[in-house]
Parts: sequence; structure tokens; C-alpha cells
Amino acid sequence: MSFLVIMPTYNERENLAHSVTELLRHNANVDLLIVDDNSPDGTGKLAEKLALDEPRISVLHREKKEGLGPAYLAGFAWGQSRGYDYLIEMDADGSHRAEDLPKLIAASGRADLVIGSRWIPGGRVLNWPLHRRLISRVGNIYVNLMLGAGIRDMTAGFRIYRTELLSRLNLETVAAYGYSFQVEMAWRACKAGARVVEVPITFVERTQGRSKMTSGIVIEALWLVTKWGLARRLRKG
Repeated sequence: MSFLVIMPTYNERENLAHSVTELLRHNANVDLLIVDDNSPDGTGKLAEKLALDEPRISVLHREKKEGLGPAYLAGFAWGQSRGYDYLIEMDADGSHRAEDLPKLIAASGRADLVIGSRWIPGGRVLNWPLHRRLISRVGNIYVNLMLGAGIRDMTAGFRIYRTELLSRLNLETVAAYGYSFQVEMAWRACKAGARVVEVPITFVERTQGRSKMTSGIVIEALWLVTKWGLARRLRKG
């Protein structure tokens, strides 16, 4: 089986080299695609330099920052066109530990979607303030209340998709741009009858650079989840 890690970047020059080194050190069986949204801090140039020294690394340059969702969709298309069996989402800031990835890969043989979960037994979050924990916890409770997916960590961004599943999800109609992209993709997978497995991970808050989480991203997620949930209830009623 072939695995491609997709790592979106925007102004991650401080973190990228370390994250890439750790990924390849702990995972000998993966390739890496860095998707850079024309970072003004030179992240894209650094990615090219890393790729020159390591044949397992490729770089996809995009013209501008459009959000997490479009960056991942571009990476999915790249990986699908090259025949990878599994596509992996992973942050470039070090919050997704490379040493946890083998556990997700081990679970991929019995799943269409593997989610690295912070909120199941064995999962942990390090260095998050209380308000961030509350936003994530309450957000996931609300998502499941509205969508009924039964996944404990719908907002998680560390995950593996079977490529065959992605081909069934009608990706050209994906609506979310920010972190709600993760919710939408997991929900689409559930509606498509996907086998979903959650694996406990340790999430570590970044130590370098700035978080991309904004109030606008939270508002987008709240609006989209509410809209999807109300539409679901109307269909059931």
C-alpha cells in the first residue's frame, strides 16, 4: 500500500524543517507533499530546498491563501492522480506528532477513514489553555448533536483517507474553507457508509509561529454545522 502525507503550509518556515525531519524519521513508508499557499515568509522556498535533498518530498505551489479546505483538496487531487492508496492529512506546525502516525497507518487496513483523536480514551492535548479545550470539546459535542455522526473528534485534522473513499465523496461540492472542512469531510464519509476508526493521539500545541485559528473560522464552522444539521432534521422530518 502507498501512503502520501499532505502537509499544507502558510508561513510555517519556523516549523517546517523540523516537522519534515520527524515525519521521515518515524515513517519510512510514506511520501510527502507540501502544499504551500504562496507564503510571504519563504516557506515555499524552504520546501523546495528540502525536496532537493529528499526524493520522497514533492512541493505543490498555489497562487494565494484560500484556506485549509482548498489546500487539502488540491493535495488530494495531486495524490489521486499519482495512484496513492491512502492520503494523510497532517499539520506542518508539529502539533501532529510523527511518532503517532504509525498507529494510524496500522489501523488503515480496516478503515476507510482513520482519525487521530484527542477526545477518546488514551488521547491527550498538551499545552492548550482552558478556553481552547472548551472550544474543541463543546464544538465536537455540538457537531454530533446536529449531525449524529458518532465520532468523538470530528474536528481533528490528523487523519488518513482511503483514496477510493475520496472518489465517492463528490469533492467539487465541498463548502468549507477553514477547519470546518474536517467536519464536512468526516460527515460526508459517514453518509457514504465509510468505515471510520478513531485512534488516540497526543496533540501538542505549536511552540513556534502563530496559530491559524481565528474567530472567523469558528463562526464559519458554527454556521455550516448548524445549516447542515437543520437540513438533516428537515429531511428526517
